[in-house]
Amino acid sequence: MKKVLTIAACLAFSAGGVMAQETFPRNGVYDERSGLVAFTNATVHTDYKTAIPNATLIIRNGKVEAVGTNVKVPAGAVVMDAKGKHIYPGLVDMYTSYGLPEVKAERRSWRAAPQMESEKQGAFNWNQAIRPETNAVELFKVDSKQAGELRKQGFGTVLAVHRDGIARGTAALVTLAEKRENEVVLKDKAAGALSFDKGSSKQDYPSSLMGSVALLRQTYLDAQWNAQNPGREQNISLTAFSQANSFPQIFEADNKLNALRADKVGDEFGKQYIIKGAGDEYQALPQIKATNAPIILSLDFPNAYNVEDPFDARRVSLEDMKHWEMAPANAALLQKAGVTIAFTANDLKDKKDFLPNLRKAVKYGLSEEEALKALTATPAKLLNADNMVGSLNKGMLANFIITTDNLFSEDGVILENWVQGEQYKISEVPADYRGVYTLKLGNGAERKLLIAGSAEKPDLKVIAQDTVKGNISFKGNLVTISFADKKDSKESIRLSGWVADKNLQGEGQLPNATAVKWTAAFSEAMTEQEKKDRTRKEADTSVGSMIFPFRAFGQAELPKQETILIKNATVWTNEKEGKLENADVLLKNGKIAKVGKNLSESGAKVIDGTGKHVTPGIIDEHSHIALDDVNEGSQSVTSEVRMADVVNPEDINIYRQLAGGVTTSQLLHGSANPIGGQSAIVKLRWGKSADEMLVKGADGYIKFALGENVKQSNWGSTQTIRFPQSRMGVEQVFVDAFTRAKEYEQALKNYDKLSKREKSKTAAPRRDLELDALVEILNEKRFITCHSYVQSEINMLMNVADEMGFKVNTFTHILEGYKVADKMKEHGVGGSTFGDWWAYKMEVKDAIPQNAGIMNQMGIVTAINSDDAEMARRLNQEAAKSVKYTGMSEEDALKMVTLNPAKLLHLDNKIGSLKEGKDADVVLWNENPLSIYAKPLKTFVDGVAYYDVERDEQMRQDLEKERMRLVQKMLNEKTGGAKTQPIKSSKVHVVHCEDVAHNEEESYFAY
Repeated sequence: MKKVLTIAACLAFSAGGVMAQETFPRNGVYDERSGLVAFTNATVHTDYKTAIPNATLIIRNGKVEAVGTNVKVPAGAVVMDAKGKHIYPGLVDMYTSYGLPEVKAERRSWRAAPQMESEKQGAFNWNQAIRPETNAVELFKVDSKQAGELRKQGFGTVLAVHRDGIARGTAALVTLAEKRENEVVLKDKAAGALSFDKGSSKQDYPSSLMGSVALLRQTYLDAQWNAQNPGREQNISLTAFSQANSFPQIFEADNKLNALRADKVGDEFGKQYIIKGAGDEYQALPQIKATNAPIILSLDFPNAYNVEDPFDARRVSLEDMKHWEMAPANAALLQKAGVTIAFTANDLKDKKDFLPNLRKAVKYGLSEEEALKALTATPAKLLNADNMVGSLNKGMLANFIITTDNLFSEDGVILENWVQGEQYKISEVPADYRGVYTLKLGNGAERKLLIAGSAEKPDLKVIAQDTVKGNISFKGNLVTISFADKKDSKESIRLSGWVADKNLQGEGQLPNATAVKWTAAFSEAMTEQEKKDRTRKEADTSVGSMIFPFRAFGQAELPKQETILIKNATVWTNEKEGKLENADVLLKNGKIAKVGKNLSESGAKVIDGTGKHVTPGIIDEHSHIALDDVNEGSQSVTSEVRMADVVNPEDINIYRQLAGGVTTSQLLHGSANPIGGQSAIVKLRWGKSADEMLVKGADGYIKFALGENVKQSNWGSTQTIRFPQSRMGVEQVFVDAFTRAKEYEQALKNYDKLSKREKSKTAAPRRDLELDALVEILNEKRFITCHSYVQSEINMLMNVADEMGFKVNTFTHILEGYKVADKMKEHGVGGSTFGDWWAYKMEVKDAIPQNAGIMNQMGIVTAINSDDAEMARRLNQEAAKSVKYTGMSEEDALKMVTLNPAKLLHLDNKIGSLKEGKDADVVLWNENPLSIYAKPLKTFVDGVAYYDVERDEQMRQDLEKERMRLVQKMLNEKTGGAKTQPIKSSKVHVVHCEDVAHNEEESYFAY
């Protein structure tokens, strides 16, 4: 006999779930029931693209036995009539911390003593942030509260990731059933987990993003070496790291730039990561698409800002305002671009926001099919679990949800969530009272009631002479109504009553306290089309244009390379021709095609240069703009870190410096340690990606440093552990580092000389990224820029270089260069200095403004640099100071910010002067570039006008219009009842040479 129940009925038998062989004692009577249930008359979505109306779903022993329209209900099955309901596969969240202990990412204060070495006992990795031996399944515990919150949102299966460290070990795929741990684990090792976050490690290294990148690279190399040389070192962490690499790799990135950085590391080691994103991926869509990485998307959309106060509104950046508007479209934009997407609820503070935000993503252009795919088939496939979850085909786990309607509509209330064949009630079927009613009050007044909204949360409009919004709520068959008597009235009519068939009736009170009886006769239901029309009217899903970069002064369309002919200008060639009056410059195909007089070119855009000046683009030899980090100051030698890993192409200082005529910058590591990180040489291509900014084919450089900073003179009384602590210790660091580098290089050479047979019996030297960079210096494949002040230390480093067999390329700052100019010339080193900085700390007390002029007169290649985001905007004026202080010629002064830094960077064959065939990095000035009144009118990089004073003025107007549009939209959101967030003070953090802290509150500046 079949027992038939309605969908809302509670099962009397408590479905038995998966019948596994008992491996533990049971206290009580053993329940052998198979959990055989038949769901009939439902629309069953067997997968994201297949919906079967009036279907029957059979489950037995926690698995799907059959599904379809011609399915026979087995004898003994409990039959549940699901007429009018939808059944979907249980949703899969592939990035959660479910069931795992909380990770406390405590950062050591800079006022505390550093922790230099790992405190983890055992044969583990030397760095505590590398934790691949962690298996989430070993830490996992079923958590009823967490499971309940996730089940309410439709999830039945989640990936549990222990989010601690850079290498996080393996994650477990588990269901949300409330069973014993060994019954809910589907895959104990479903994926490997990685990030750039140190997590709970208090060990100093790495102290920067670039340090995290370098540590991850080194870990890959160490794991490869460990695997290739068994028995050489018993390292549990490296063995586990290699094993974890055989699983899908999920990399948690907290912004779009870190997603791209992670992908580069993965590509370097042949790993295609799955990226756990942050919701801003649309802002770098072309680059994200090029990674070919599946993206796990956050649905944590920001609320509108409270911008009622116009002064407060000015504090909200354009990028934050645009992100508020565009974040809900992230999924649709990525999916339409061909990016594989999945969703997670993990970033939401309140899991109740998941389904509303999912539906919002659908309203912003994501198809319902793709949304369901991102929550079922895609995560299941990525985790190699599509034979268990993600669909409702025969043999799959009985993980599914039952909804009142389409899951993606406001009416799609989740009634039940079945996990491993067990029923979990989520909500009751809400009665649907929406429609049109005729309201009659006891005083003879008559109105029309329109009950709309959703069945779960109805809203009310009262129509008489005026239309007013009211409030209505149902509790069981009881109803409460209130509305204003007239449109502008603050007095309300209040009614209380009950549902009688389809009609409403009861008693109430008028604003004058008169008691009345009332009835509301049902006249017509709201049609599905009316519901959809109302939804369309209420949701403003329009978004503004995408801009590159995604911030103020970004553009929807980037400027393009053109053929440009500048006529009749004063041309500063920096070549033997010198300064040419009434001359022309032709820019074509990104190069300087011709310099001369009476030039012409068919199709060229002609610019009248009369009364104007043309110079090569300014080159800043020492800059820290466009970086997300500047110092890895935790160790004395960090030559393994690379500034190219942390280039931020959206730094507004790029645009500001283009407005000052700068076209090329060397982005240097800071001065926190004797041997710092590898430089990045970039062209200021505003709107391009970080990779596109890098100067291809440029020689490699690295930052060294001397003086107070590296011996931690001003770091506080607790910073006395890291060697060196004295100037003579600094010398020993250099000697030691290059001694190790030479031994390392010799070991590599010795191994390479071995025969194939001998190599098979000999362990290869362990690859060391730190020493690789130093070997490059010894072989003149990488060049040194050294932070320096005091003559004794300048002499010391040149002596060490001579002793160890390398050369110093550039002394930067070098404010006592005038004292040792003869020795610098003998060594062959250049100088990059300040125009007239002095007396800002003790080791600068002997600085003089004639320094640059004296070094230049001695025949040293001398440049003026900025080391400061603000100063770089006026390097032309800094160069002009040598004309004032030393009588230097104007042309020589200009060379100190153009041709001379190009020579120091070994790029003078491409940039630094106006010569046929060189890159078209050119600035058009309104007057003499060394004048305090000079300002660039156009700045060209590779023939592209990345800065144009006229376009800048138009952009400022467009920026204000866009801000006002977004402000008005936010005001409308608030008026409509949407949540808003307060405006918080935001600090723009500009990194400097001596910035050694992660956060702005603890940043340390010394100069």
